[in-house]
Amino acid sequence: MNWEQLLSLRRQGDKGKRLRIEQDDTRLGFEVDYDRIIFSAAFRSLQDKTQVIPLSKTDFVHTRLTHSLEVSVVGRSLGRLVGKKIIEKYPHLKEVHGFHMNDFGAIVAAASLAHDIGNPPFGHSGEKAIGEYFSIGKGQQYKDQLSNKECQDLIDFEGNANGFSVLTASRPGIEGGLRISYATLGAFMKYPKESLPKKPTKNIADKKYGFFQTDKSFFQEVAADMGLIPNKSGNDIGFERHPLAYLVEAADDICYTIIDFEDGINLGLVSEDFALEYLIKLVKDSIDTSKYKTLETKEDRISYLRALAIGSLINDAVKVFVENETLILDGKFPFAVMDKSKYKAQMDDIIKISVDNIYQSREVIEKEIVGYQIIQTLLDKFITAYNNKFNGNASNYDALILKLLPEKHHLEKENLYGRLLHICHFISLLTDGNALLFYKTITAVKN
Repeated sequence: MNWEQLLSLRRQGDKGKRLRIEQDDTRLGFEVDYDRIIFSAAFRSLQDKTQVIPLSKTDFVHTRLTHSLEVSVVGRSLGRLVGKKIIEKYPHLKEVHGFHMNDFGAIVAAASLAHDIGNPPFGHSGEKAIGEYFSIGKGQQYKDQLSNKECQDLIDFEGNANGFSVLTASRPGIEGGLRISYATLGAFMKYPKESLPKKPTKNIADKKYGFFQTDKSFFQEVAADMGLIPNKSGNDIGFERHPLAYLVEAADDICYTIIDFEDGINLGLVSEDFALEYLIKLVKDSIDTSKYKTLETKEDRISYLRALAIGSLINDAVKVFVENETLILDGKFPFAVMDKSKYKAQMDDIIKISVDNIYQSREVIEKEIVGYQIIQTLLDKFITAYNNKFNGNASNYDALILKLLPEKHHLEKENLYGRLLHICHFISLLTDGNALLFYKTITAVKN
C-alpha cells in the first residue's frame, strides 16, 4: 500500500480523483467529513446511548456521544503525531501532492468520531440481543430463506458493519449517505471483511466483520480505490487494514481503558486506591507530585491522572506505529497497536478491574437484561408487521405498528434479507430512551 492512494479524497459518485494540492485549505475535504458526521441524526442519537451504564441519569457517566468525542480528540492527536513522522519520511507527499500532517489528524479524528455510530441501544448487549433473536430466538424461522452470509450478518449483528451502512447507504434523494471521503471510510473500517469466514485467522482485522452483504460492492470499490491488499480467496471478500484504522482502534482502546475506569471510580464501583495503584504506573515519568498534592477532591485527582495516562499511551502508540509502518503498509502487522505497547500489562490490569467492578456490576447487568427484552420485542413486532405487509396479509395491528416507523424508514424492500436488515437498522438507530418508549407503547406499559 502507498500513502498517495490511502489518503484518497474521493467520495461516492465522483467520476475522477480529487487532488489534495487543489483543495481549499479553509474547507479541507477530510474536515468536511467530520462536519457531516457531527451534524448527522445518527451521531446525535449517541447522546442517549449507553457507553457503560445503560439508562444512567448520572451526569458524569459517559454516553456513546461523549465517548466518541473523546476518542476523536485522542485520534486527532495520534493522527497528527504520526502524520508529522510520515511527511518527514516521505517528503514528496507534501512537496508533490500537498499533504500536511494535519490531514492525517483530520482523517483519524473523523473516523474516530464515527466509530460507534452504528452501535444499537444498550451497548454491546444490544448487538447480542439482535444477533440472538436470529440465532436462538423467533428470528430462527428465517434462516432457511437466507444465504449463509446473509444469515451470518444477522446472527452476528455487528455495529461496525452497521456504521459503514449508516455512513454510505443511499435512500431516495440521498445518494451515498453522508458521502464521506474514501480515506476516512478506510480508517473507519477496522474489520475489512464480510461475515464469513468467521475469524479465519488471528489477524486483528479478522476479529469481526465490517460490512453487510447489501454494502459489499461499494465496500470493494472503496478498498480498490485506496489499494488495500486483498487477503481472502475465492468468493470470500477481505482486505488488510487501512493503516490509519490502527490509530482509530488505538484511540478507542486508550479511551475505554482509562475513561471507563474513571467512570467506575466516580460511581464508587472502583476504589480510589485502585486508581492510584494502577494509573500511577502509566504516569510515573510525567506526574508532578507537588501539583498532585494540591488537588483536594477525588474527582480532580483522578482527572489529573487520567489526562497524564492518556498522554503516555498516545506517545507510546505513535512510537509503535512508526516503528512498524513498513510492516503495516505491507499488510504484515496482524496486531492491534496497543497490543505491542510497553503499557499493555498495565492496560490489561485496568481492564480486568473494569470488567469485574463495572461491566459486571449489578446495575449494568439488570439494565442489560431490560435492554434484551426491549430489543427482541421491537424486532419481533416490527419484522412481523413489515413482512406481513409485503406478503399482503397485514392485520390492522400490523398497520398500526408500521405507522410508528419514522417516515425515512417507510421503504419497500423486495427480498427478505433486505427487510430483516432494514428493521435491524431502524432499531439500531434508536436511542436507549426511545427504544424504551417504543417498548412501552407496544406493550401498553404506562410507566
